[in-house]
Amino acid sequence: MEQIIIMIGIGVIGLALGLLLATTVLKKRLEGRSSNLLKEAEEKAEVIKKEKILQAKEKFLQLKGEHEKIVNERNNLLQKNENRFKQKEVALNQRIEEYRKKEKEIGSIRENLGTQLEIVSKKQEELDKFMSKQIAQLEEIAGLSAEEAKAQMGEMLKDEAKNEAMVQIQDIIEEAKLTANMEARKIIVETIQRTAAENTIENTVSVFNIDNDEIKGRIIGREGRNIRTLEALTGIEIIIDDSPEAIILSGFDPVRREIARLSLHKLVTDGRIHPARIEEVVSKTKKQIEQEIIDTGKRTCIDLGIHGIHHELVRLIGKMKYRSSYGQNLLQHSREVANLCATMAAELGLNPKKAKRAGLLHDIGKVPDSESELPHALLGMKLAEKFKEKPEICNAIGAHHDEVEMQTLIAPIVQVCDAISGARPGARREVVEAYIQRLKNLEDLALSYPGVVKTYAIQAGRELRVIVGADKVNDEQAGVLSYDLSKKIQDEMTYPGQVKITVIRETRAINYAK
Repeated sequence: MEQIIIMIGIGVIGLALGLLLATTVLKKRLEGRSSNLLKEAEEKAEVIKKEKILQAKEKFLQLKGEHEKIVNERNNLLQKNENRFKQKEVALNQRIEEYRKKEKEIGSIRENLGTQLEIVSKKQEELDKFMSKQIAQLEEIAGLSAEEAKAQMGEMLKDEAKNEAMVQIQDIIEEAKLTANMEARKIIVETIQRTAAENTIENTVSVFNIDNDEIKGRIIGREGRNIRTLEALTGIEIIIDDSPEAIILSGFDPVRREIARLSLHKLVTDGRIHPARIEEVVSKTKKQIEQEIIDTGKRTCIDLGIHGIHHELVRLIGKMKYRSSYGQNLLQHSREVANLCATMAAELGLNPKKAKRAGLLHDIGKVPDSESELPHALLGMKLAEKFKEKPEICNAIGAHHDEVEMQTLIAPIVQVCDAISGARPGARREVVEAYIQRLKNLEDLALSYPGVVKTYAIQAGRELRVIVGADKVNDEQAGVLSYDLSKKIQDEMTYPGQVKITVIRETRAINYAK
């Protein structure tokens, strides 16, 4: 047991000695390594230090060079500015010397002028004394003062000038009387010769050509419903007879005839002809005609070189295309009057542009959007004033039929040119105008009744179709309205033959499935 303990003690002591020895060896090794690492670190630090010092020196030298360069540039700039200032100083000194020399010269000139002015004043005093002596001597010889002599001379000159002026005025008046009529005829003839005109007579009938007679049946429709719808919507009588490949559209209003013609053309081209389609096409055609009226007005203004007209007046100008005056197309008549006015104004030395503008607008009162009791000249003047036309243009429009007093030279020119255009052989037919006016009066008479929506005079005035609102007029009232209209037309109007009054009342129930 003791031996075992001794052996364990010896083992422990050996182990402790081994650990101590290992620790000592390891410590020595670590110290060696650390010294080596320290040396390496010091060497590397020295190398890095040297590199940084070199880089710092290079950077310093670079900055020093740049600084010296900037300093040199500034020194050069300062030297240049200094040289420039020296040059300016030298030039300024030279100018100062020149100004001093000029000042001395001006001083000498002033002294000379002063002496000369003294001499002149003395001479003027001597001259005044001499003139006063001469005037006194003349007054003694004539027995009149200078003021009295001046007054007598002025009166004598006035009387002499008046006599000469009266003689010249009398000669001019006599010459004007002899040549005025001749010059006026010459100007009018030259104006007419230089203005070309188209004398076209408006009809009340349009012919619609078709490819074959089979289309006539489709236009008539089952039991005539298609043709009745078309006539009711357009107010135009559609005559389908034995004429080969032709349908006649009869109506006094050119706008309605054109709407009916275009609607028929669209329906025949499309092939679908029934009441609903007819309503749709007629509605679209009316909008198309309205746009065409505006385009016509714009083209007319551009063709005549007239600018700055209000858009409402442009629309009324386009509307003239579908109106006539005693059978003469109103737009052609207005264009002709505008060209005549411009030519005549140029011959007389007036402003041709203003004259042309007044000539184009002179009959604008014949195509108003609403009826008026005023004569067309006064209505046209009111419209022109409303849309900011110049006073001389408005006066020319209102005075071309002597409704108002003429205030400018353009007014008589418009009046004369209007008469020239209307008096051309074949330009107008009063019978046609009276016929159209009778049909218009017939429609207006029916429109004056309450509940009437639309009226159409068809068959050359032998039939009047009256469309009433279903919510305003019942069936019994429709019969009474037809009778009252027949009695009133019979009592108040003059017409050939008899007039058939047809009152149409239609009720529609419309709903939508959603």
